[in-house]
Amino acid sequence: MYHKYEKKQLSSMTQKFTKITLLILLSAITIGFAQEGEKRHLPIIDVHVHAMKVNPAFASDMCPWFLTSMPGGDPLDEAPTFMTADCAHPLKAAKSDKEFQDALISTMKRLNMTIVASGDASVIRSWQKAAEPGRVIPSIGISNSEAMSVVAFTDSLSSGFYKVMGEVAPQYQGLSPSDMSLDPYFAAAEKLNIPVGIHMGTGGNGTINITNPKYRASLGNPFLLEDMLARHPKLKVWVMHAGYPLIDEMVALMGANAYVYVDIAGMIWSYPLEEVNNYIKRLVQAGFGKRIMYGTDLMIWPELLETSIGVIENATYLSFDQKRDILFNNAVRFFRLDESKYK
Repeated sequence: MYHKYEKKQLSSMTQKFTKITLLILLSAITIGFAQEGEKRHLPIIDVHVHAMKVNPAFASDMCPWFLTSMPGGDPLDEAPTFMTADCAHPLKAAKSDKEFQDALISTMKRLNMTIVASGDASVIRSWQKAAEPGRVIPSIGISNSEAMSVVAFTDSLSSGFYKVMGEVAPQYQGLSPSDMSLDPYFAAAEKLNIPVGIHMGTGGNGTINITNPKYRASLGNPFLLEDMLARHPKLKVWVMHAGYPLIDEMVALMGANAYVYVDIAGMIWSYPLEEVNNYIKRLVQAGFGKRIMYGTDLMIWPELLETSIGVIENATYLSFDQKRDILFNNAVRFFRLDESKYK
């Protein structure tokens, strides 16, 4: 009788132990799944963001790839507009600074993003306070020598707040990037090891000759950078908008200059999607997959981030590694960032 009782007690203990073990295993699996679900999105760096105050009067919704049709106009009629909200899913414009900031920071956290932002210093500082440390990298732009003295510009770069020089946009001023009036500014950036982003390419809205009469399409030719690059051989430059649509010149310039990269901002959401993909594909085919950086040219449409990222993530002509290079790795290398801080 004692033996039977002992066996019964042992069986009961075994069952309890088994239940406890199963509970522990189930708990571990549940925790594992929870941790898996909490994994951060693969990091993304947007190298081309504009920090600007929202003007509600001009905050209009926008269809991406709105330049798919550019029928032109007549000087006797009202100036044409190619930006439209007549599509299935127009991008909503933020109506206030707070609305934009909240949406921007939320998307940055969700997608594990870092941005290079130029424009209003007060807006940049506000974004820095709201974002995770190091996720908003300040950039200072200058497009002509009248905007800021060389001394003031150098002091701004030396202060430590600005890490980047850009967007430099002399094309809108009717100037070549190699114009000697800009040379002392590039010299300051070279001396301080500050990377430079220069606007090269189209004005983007089809009526640039009306809104910016000094603008010249010919001044977007990447070859115009050559004299400036020759004078500053240690300067790291990225060509904003990848010099679109002058792909042959862009390929030739990058082939001759190892320190020249490009971003695909602006063009990625404004020109026909097939055209955008063909341009990026050509750069990759030419061997420059490790010198293309993701950028939006973000202004007042927060959803533009995901729209633009989707172009790269859905590109069937890019491998996983090529997509990661464009979205993150190339910018880490170009800006000399500590990769471990952005994972």
